[in-house]
Amino acid sequence: MTGPRFALALAATLLAAPNLASQSLAQDYPTRPIKIIVPFGAGGPADVTARLIGNVLQENFGQPFVVENRTGAGGVIGTLEAAKSQPDGYTLLMMSNTQTANESLVPQRKYELMRDLVPIAPVNSSDLVIVVHPSVPAKTLQEFIALAKSQPGKLNYASSGQGTPYHMAGELFKTMAGIDVVHVPYRNSGEARSGVIGGQVQMMIDAVPAMAPNIAENQVRALATTGKARSSVLPNVPTASEAGVPGYEATIWLGLMAPAGTPKPVIDKLNAAVNAAIKRPDIVKLWTEQGAVAMSMTPQEFDKYLRSDIVKWAEVVKQFGDKP
Repeated sequence: MTGPRFALALAATLLAAPNLASQSLAQDYPTRPIKIIVPFGAGGPADVTARLIGNVLQENFGQPFVVENRTGAGGVIGTLEAAKSQPDGYTLLMMSNTQTANESLVPQRKYELMRDLVPIAPVNSSDLVIVVHPSVPAKTLQEFIALAKSQPGKLNYASSGQGTPYHMAGELFKTMAGIDVVHVPYRNSGEARSGVIGGQVQMMIDAVPAMAPNIAENQVRALATTGKARSSVLPNVPTASEAGVPGYEATIWLGLMAPAGTPKPVIDKLNAAVNAAIKRPDIVKLWTEQGAVAMSMTPQEFDKYLRSDIVKWAEVVKQFGDKP
């Protein structure tokens, strides 16, 4: 075959070659250990969830999933490391709404979330709980709001860092409740939790699964949860809407991303594996007991969800006027 027909056949072959190579890579993937970068401290929701999901994926794929904590700058350092990694499916990022908030909160980042990373799948979401140290003379959310209004700028609240769900939930609460409490950022959620338990700060908004044991031991007092409905883990604690801040809602959710350019068949293979993992009865039972809910989406649906969340938090940042 010569002439135009040969040229067309050659062009078709060349166009098909990358897709065939990509499909072949996905069939063989993975052939070596996979690293999950967690841009938050050990022991927090992202770290615990990454290790749990990593163990299940390891069983599925027969290759180790190794969690590496790369903390700092409110999740920016670890996210940048993931964004700059080889796009071969062997480096993943366990991220949260911290990353979507940072798109507007930290304009000097050296990456853009939706340009330099691609969505794989969400994992789960959890309601938060507003707690105070037992020494705080407020038994209800309304009483705490009244106390804060009587002492503007005198009370503090802890978070695991700028842009984290706990920080953003705190700023949204301040705005909607009309109070002035001072943000005290810690290096990770464990240290922030210790800060409120130890009485160094008066208040914290934390994930229900993480703080529930401390509430049970009376180390902190729960004032309200932040979901649309009461938490099954803390059924006697009212929602913030019930307790005096109508419409207030905040959650922490977690998901996986990979460096931009990671082959789509690899992304699809990981997505299918994650969605299968979060439906396992033992994981569903564990998360239900902890107050977490599995989130199942395709990569395309997760992409849309992330873009919507970026817009949502940009509006919140604009409301409270925080500086990077």
